[in-house]
Amino acid sequence: MAIYLTQESRVLVQGMTGGEGMRHTRRMLAAGTDVVGGVNPRKAGRTVDFGDRAVPVFGSVTEGIAATGADVSVVFVPPAFVRAAVTEAADAGIALAVVITEGVPVHDSVACTAYAAARGTRIIGPNCPGLISPGQSNAGIIPADITKPGRIGLVSKSGTLTYQLMYELRDIGFSTCVGIGGDPVVGTSHIDCLAAFESDPDTELIVLIGEIGGDAEERAAGYIRDHVTKPVVGYIAGFTAPEGRTMGHAGAIVSGSSGTARAKKEALEAVGVRVGGTPTETARLVLAALEGTA
Repeated sequence: MAIYLTQESRVLVQGMTGGEGMRHTRRMLAAGTDVVGGVNPRKAGRTVDFGDRAVPVFGSVTEGIAATGADVSVVFVPPAFVRAAVTEAADAGIALAVVITEGVPVHDSVACTAYAAARGTRIIGPNCPGLISPGQSNAGIIPADITKPGRIGLVSKSGTLTYQLMYELRDIGFSTCVGIGGDPVVGTSHIDCLAAFESDPDTELIVLIGEIGGDAEERAAGYIRDHVTKPVVGYIAGFTAPEGRTMGHAGAIVSGSSGTARAKKEALEAVGVRVGGTPTETARLVLAALEGTA
């Protein structure tokens, strides 16, 4: 099994006819994703040839859902248009919208994630690599050829670290890898993914990747303490980051002791999470936990 995204998922790509949309639609199709259409009001009625598959372009998400039964949208539009794209998808009743775009204004993220949640649409992102259930479907920009289906669930703020852990643990494989994004406001949290992985019978162990800034990892630690029975292994990026500066993601800012890598590590370890000092050490901790030697 998997969380959020399976081989049954039918995917629309908002912004498919743009440069990034075209490139990553081709990659998603190559990974086996059932991309059933693109959305661009100015190019509605056209068909885009991706070699093995011709994908129709619809004038709206509503039209795309009506014609194809799509339940997932991947959003490749410029930052200024993300709020409108997410609002359109939510109004159309899409179940899952994956917002890849970075640089979305925070006030737009606040507005569109709240709007979507009120209408039952789950948002992943913005400023995220998307998610992949290896061997089933890939919605976003995660490389599909660096791992295989398996028994680890992964949730991460960082796209790059998502890829590294996928590669380090490729011999075991993953049920689903979710890149939630590192902005101050995102639609899906560590806690959301922890709950989903806890309920997934084919996920045996969860890897949680965090980074400096905010208190998401501390809140995740509290949830793990109260609700998660499966082993969790963590990694926190940013132990060498200077205080008081933004580092990488817009959400990665540390003020005093709040949001530091050390504080997050301590909170996770206090509830039994093994936290690696490097991605490679984290992978070793995962292997040890799966072998029952942690």
